[in-house]
Amino acid sequence: DSKLPMALRSNLLDLFGQIEREFENLYLENIELRREIESLNERLAGEGQTVDGGDLTKGALKTKASHSTSQLSQKLKTTYKASTSKIVSSFKATTSRAVCQLVKEYVGHRDGIWDLSVTRTQPLVLGTASADHCAMLWSIETGKCLLKYAGHAGSVNSIKFHPTEQMALTASGDQTAHIWRYMVQLPLPQPPADISASLDDDVDFSDKDEADGEADGPNECPTVRVATTTLKSHQGVVIAADWLVGGKQVVTASWDRAANLYDVETSELVHTLTGHDQELTHCCTHPTQRLVVTSSRDTTFRLWDFRDPSIHSVNVFQGHTDTVTSAVFTVGDNVVSGSDDRTVKVWDLKNMRSPIATIRTDSAGHRRMVCCSAWNEENQACNLFTCGFDRQAIGWNINIPALLQEK
Repeated sequence: DSKLPMALRSNLLDLFGQIEREFENLYLENIELRREIESLNERLAGEGQTVDGGDLTKGALKTKASHSTSQLSQKLKTTYKASTSKIVSSFKATTSRAVCQLVKEYVGHRDGIWDLSVTRTQPLVLGTASADHCAMLWSIETGKCLLKYAGHAGSVNSIKFHPTEQMALTASGDQTAHIWRYMVQLPLPQPPADISASLDDDVDFSDKDEADGEADGPNECPTVRVATTTLKSHQGVVIAADWLVGGKQVVTASWDRAANLYDVETSELVHTLTGHDQELTHCCTHPTQRLVVTSSRDTTFRLWDFRDPSIHSVNVFQGHTDTVTSAVFTVGDNVVSGSDDRTVKVWDLKNMRSPIATIRTDSAGHRRMVCCSAWNEENQACNLFTCGFDRQAIGWNINIPALLQEK
């Protein structure tokens, strides 16, 4: 009986599911902590029973109770310290020397931002994908919108740039992926403007029907509405897409539980990658090899190998206990996977039997849920970008002298 569009209902159900899992994890942790306290209390009570009755004067009881409370407190402190020592040691080498500074805010989307990416070629621009059905390109230095892509009929869930050409790949809730060309001219740096009006809840969200390439208004950026190539073989939301090395093929991941490999020039479907038991959440390609990694709500991620044209092998990895929200390749031979079980695991491609590192973490940052982050080593002044459901992307400067010196 709901009058909400199906895509919006799906997004809401997904968000509510994430919130429910967070509360469930907190509830289970609380139960485990209570059990630990009860166990310690029972142990201490047992020790108290061994004391001779004649010695249990009022003063002795008070001393024993004080000692028991102190011992319980120390036990809890030791337990907490042990449970957090791994993550503390992981960041011990950089925390004291790292300096994080907010540099720029990119405001203009009318709904939450799902994904962001930085171009691999000059000029360097930031791309964002939003639930407002649009993708936007931004000047990293000025924060100004350079171009808007409005060709999708649903939420834009991801954006990735071609390795050598000025082309972007976007995935959408309209069950398609689009490839579209862009041409941008970077503006001269301007003094920071007042962005408070951009987040005003009373802003007019009415649709506009301007022609392709024309500005939507006096304060809007030019808009492109037609894709160069449309990829449509999925039967569900396309949640992510990425270019394979060389840029001649792309891979898409969908809620229909499959990933598709397409030829860019012909738009033809080359392979359908099946095997996941539940909806896919992400896909990523290796920067220098024909490798693809897909992640899923089935708690696994899969590594697909296309290096040998005659053999397309796949390996399944079950290192998490909840939805694997993303799995990505690093510059080295590693895969980093993140999960709703609130762990991040690092894997070595040469030996994927077990993770080489596990970090337990809790998210923080924007005023609302943070959806994505991207690292950019080409721009030292603004080298980390984050986006979330507060409708904005943020550029940060992360300065870690120790790591920079090692490079």
